[in-house]
Amino acid sequence: MRRPLVMGNWKLNGSKAMVTELLNGLNAELKGVEGVDVAVAPPVMYLAQAEQLLADSAIKLGAQNVDTHNSGAFTGDISAEMLKDFGATHIIIGHSERREYHQESDEFVAQKFAFLKENGLTPVLCIGESEAQNEAGETLAVCARQLDAVIQSQGVEALNDAVIAYEPIWAIGTGKAATAQQAQDIHAEIRKHIASYSEGVASKVVIQYGGSVKAGNAAELFAMPDIDGALVGGAALDAEGFAAIAKAAADAKKA
Repeated sequence: MRRPLVMGNWKLNGSKAMVTELLNGLNAELKGVEGVDVAVAPPVMYLAQAEQLLADSAIKLGAQNVDTHNSGAFTGDISAEMLKDFGATHIIIGHSERREYHQESDEFVAQKFAFLKENGLTPVLCIGESEAQNEAGETLAVCARQLDAVIQSQGVEALNDAVIAYEPIWAIGTGKAATAQQAQDIHAEIRKHIASYSEGVASKVVIQYGGSVKAGNAAELFAMPDIDGALVGGAALDAEGFAAIAKAAADAKKA
């Protein structure tokens, strides 16, 4: 049985006061909730504050990016060792915003994936298509290409103890969302593609959905057999709303 993961990607949002309020709220809202893993990925300068606030919590700490070096003359970058030093475990890579705004290639994302695994951290690998690619019927080809950059360089077993986040770019922050059935169909195809390399790996790997996930559509999404939680953007900045999404994931696995 795959254990769902609901992870909040705070993106470029936060302040000391906001981090305190949000994490205290999440700690209260999620106390005693079982059957789902919950993680948050604040901006890196708030990791120390978040680590302290989550010290007695089951909520896992994540981050939004990583470099491919652990030290050296790489101004502005963040190493895996630094993230581990602050207790971060789940690291987002390959997000469409990094791919688009920072021209991160499939191959570079695959290098980050390998580096995280080497350092004992959990990669949260984002894949997904643009609106134009979706309309052209290229969704599965794009997702397969992004996955294959990892699988063909590192072997399919590299996906063990990793997380895949399917995020249709056209649904991120737009208010648009795939229907639960549409999302399920793509998740099933992603799992089928991985199964073409290894059925065992495919059956175990957690595949999240990301793309305007809210409390109102979470339960329907999580009821689908191949959707294992969510990577949440805007809704992750509200403690009550984000907690409702996590609770929906826990309830879906009980059903």
